[in-house]
Amino acid sequence: MFTAAAIAIVLATFLVLYRAIIGPRVVDRVLAVNLMGTKTVVLLALFGYIYERPHFLDIALAYGLINFIATLAFLKYRETGGLDR
Repeated sequence: MFTAAAIAIVLATFLVLYRAIIGPRVVDRVLAVNLMGTKTVVLLALFGYIYERPHFLDIALAYGLINFIATLAFLKYRETGGLDR
């Protein structure tokens, strides 16, 4: 059951990849990349559960925080033209 969920998430990632490449605006592309990062966090948690590796959850949390901060930083840079303003 968890393996089927992982496969469904990977297939859904290809749809998000399409939006990241074709997206009409920059914000659409940034949100698509953020969603791919979120799907990666979920996949890491699923793989940690499937293969009984609890330290994958720590890696997933760290990656999720990095993904969130990078998205905020890029959107701030896009809005103001720099990170120091």
